[in-house]
Amino acid sequence: MFKKIIALFKKELMLSVSLLAAILSLFITPPSTQLLKDIDWKTLATLFMLLSVLEGFKKENLFSPLLQKTIRLKSMKGLTCFFVYSVFFSSMFVTNDVSLIIFVPLTIILFRAGGKEKYILPVLTFENIAAIRGSLLTPFGSPQNLFLYSQSGISTPEFLLTMLPLWLFSFVLLYLFILFLYRKDEKELITIEKQEVCQEWEKERKGKRILYITLFLVVVASIVSRTRFWPFVTLAVALSLLIFDRKILLQTDYVLLLTFFCFFVFSSSICSNPKVSEFLKSSVGGHEYIWSILLSQVISNVPASIVLWPFTNNLRALLYGLDSAGLCSIIGSLASVINLRIYVREYPGQGFKFIKTFTWISLIFFAIVVLPQLGLILLMK
Repeated sequence: MFKKIIALFKKELMLSVSLLAAILSLFITPPSTQLLKDIDWKTLATLFMLLSVLEGFKKENLFSPLLQKTIRLKSMKGLTCFFVYSVFFSSMFVTNDVSLIIFVPLTIILFRAGGKEKYILPVLTFENIAAIRGSLLTPFGSPQNLFLYSQSGISTPEFLLTMLPLWLFSFVLLYLFILFLYRKDEKELITIEKQEVCQEWEKERKGKRILYITLFLVVVASIVSRTRFWPFVTLAVALSLLIFDRKILLQTDYVLLLTFFCFFVFSSSICSNPKVSEFLKSSVGGHEYIWSILLSQVISNVPASIVLWPFTNNLRALLYGLDSAGLCSIIGSLASVINLRIYVREYPGQGFKFIKTFTWISLIFFAIVVLPQLGLILLMK
């Protein structure tokens, strides 16, 4: 058993890092009942529902109609643009992590079927960037945006205008990255046989398909409406799966859930330390942009938003930093951790390969946007 546990942690890089960080943080701030209250249980519950329901989507081939439409795209550039901008636009409404959970598996399926696996890593990185930069436009595109939107009292039109320059620049820049990827053959083709990726729906499983579509709509509605009754929604989804398709509960990615849990334990423990709070109080004001970027590399941008908000004097700087932090490292955005996890499930043992490709492409994107954003912060101060 001990050997199996060691093998698991060797295989699951992000789980190992997050667990180690969580354990070390408990020595800095001893565990208490407050720690349990500070953990973002709503995010964990939402992630559980999405992972379980979308596992059902895969089982019942509910993505088949979408796959049938995408295989009509014959050029690699066109197919890549479709997936990248599908993530970019959908992330504004269903959040960045949900958009990745939907489109990343489809990308892997089609690129693998078309014999274009060499492009999977850069394209998944583009999708990751699209999720981070597309979602920044709306208050509910990401958890940190939603938190700061509700705390600050900023109006929706003002929020949209604040984030619009970053969104537009990212839209254009992503296309330039795609052009660079296919610079050697801009008209490179891809051929995908329909039978390889699209399976016909079985009539006798219609009830299961209706179940999963209904559950997905319920989950998305709970996210968009920001309902405080999310515990009951979570319980209803879990009971529905337990009654109608309990095997799905065994296939849910609990490793990813545990990874998120460990990150939340770490951030909550660190930030409840009085000395840490006092230090932040004297250091953050006037330096929100750099603080939000750097702190997110340690605890990710969602916990960082909660930590930094009480000490913030410049909302724009904080938003810009938090919505750029995910470009620096995997840990910078929890959506990136989800992307890595999806890839590793399809390609076991290749997590480092993903991190390497993700890091250098994202850092180039970050290097291009970081100074113009800072200039805009100073200009609008």
